[in-house]
Amino acid sequence: MSFFPKISFQREVEEYLTKVFRNNELITALGTQEAENKFQSLLSHLSHPPGFTTVRVNTHLASVKHVKKLLCEEIQKQFKGLCIPILEHPRLQDILLIPVIGPRRDLKTHTSEVIVGAQCGYAVLRGAHVYVPGIVSTSRFVKAGDLVSVYSDIEGKCKRGAKEFEGVKVFLGNGILELSRSEIFSSSGLLKGLGIRMIEPVYLSPSFDNVLPSHLFLQNLPSVVVSHILNPQPGEKILDMCAAPGGKTTHLATLMHDQGEVIAMDKIANKVKKIKQNAELLQLNCIKAFCYDGTKALSAEKREDKPEGPPFLPESFDRILLDAPCSGMGQRPNMAYSSTLKEVTSYQPLQRKLFTVAVKLLKPGGVLVYSTCTITLSENEEQVAWALKTFPCLQLHPQEPHIGGEGMKGAGLSLDQLKLLQRFDPSVVTLQGMDINSLQDSREEDLISLANKDCIGFFIAKFIKSNSK
Repeated sequence: MSFFPKISFQREVEEYLTKVFRNNELITALGTQEAENKFQSLLSHLSHPPGFTTVRVNTHLASVKHVKKLLCEEIQKQFKGLCIPILEHPRLQDILLIPVIGPRRDLKTHTSEVIVGAQCGYAVLRGAHVYVPGIVSTSRFVKAGDLVSVYSDIEGKCKRGAKEFEGVKVFLGNGILELSRSEIFSSSGLLKGLGIRMIEPVYLSPSFDNVLPSHLFLQNLPSVVVSHILNPQPGEKILDMCAAPGGKTTHLATLMHDQGEVIAMDKIANKVKKIKQNAELLQLNCIKAFCYDGTKALSAEKREDKPEGPPFLPESFDRILLDAPCSGMGQRPNMAYSSTLKEVTSYQPLQRKLFTVAVKLLKPGGVLVYSTCTITLSENEEQVAWALKTFPCLQLHPQEPHIGGEGMKGAGLSLDQLKLLQRFDPSVVTLQGMDINSLQDSREEDLISLANKDCIGFFIAKFIKSNSK
């Protein structure tokens, strides 16, 4: 059941992906038709939001049971008494899952329209209200208090301040305008406050704007799995190489009971500031964040001036997380992917530079976890094949918990090696909506199983470094 159009790509990117998902290994294993069906299913899933909102509980400050009770009260308020279950995950015991209701097909559209940018639109589909910077255009005479229909300009073609838009737009639901048109497009400067309070979204998810900010962290399910797989221990020295905005960084610190040292790096200053803010908000003290390029984080000689920060000497870390910069094609929802093929293929060499530094910074016996939020072979299984060939000291290791599927064929890895990898592929479940009736008729274990699959596209590999050569 597809409510939105399939994700669209630039022609050369679509041709590239078609070859990836029709590679010889895959065709031999599945057959041409089955491989094609899986690919088309994936494209449909990517344009829709995941079926569950995942929040990680900051167990450093409160128990899951306590936060669940507080969250239950909040959702009751937001949904005006609608009974939505909050699920505890049996294998990820620091997250809560909230089923998403939708798509709701019975909503009526209104004459007054507001067009928002694509990124704002995706946030609305996952439960957010509309903030003023996300608004691109409105109907001519709208004023505060008006009921408006909200649409996403998925191709980015609507001109700011336009009074009407006839391009490709996707209906997101209805809301109440907080400001007049003249206030929204005021020449005195860009406003930052709430622009539209969504009251009838196409997908009903709780809003987490200022909801238990010290106790909850919105995070996709596979992103939570990553930190559990790295499994940091109290007292260890951990490196999060590409850490912004700090979701995994703060999770690692929490799993270590805030005992030890988590070094977080990112090369963009504003993003490093966000890591520090998140660490402070969640009251985690073992995190040290640095604005630094991970490809230059290896030092050949000891420095006296600033020993705690990068660059670092070889074999400095017990465990390293490389959640690498990637083409991001696994993110959901996304209806129009704008990157060029040159941009898509630029990530593999960067990932290899970072990986090479990570291997050298890791202690013998240490753990390196590599992850991406994309669906390509070149950034995932091909990187594993390259790493095993390039670094004889590395061995693939089983992952715990193993919740996603095995790796994808096409990179020349053996079946045993593919089973050690973890690829979250939303196309493995049927694209289906969720309404109150079907939700209440569902068993909890079936909902958990669905949440494990109906998430973003994601990839994880775990390596152990056997010696220092």
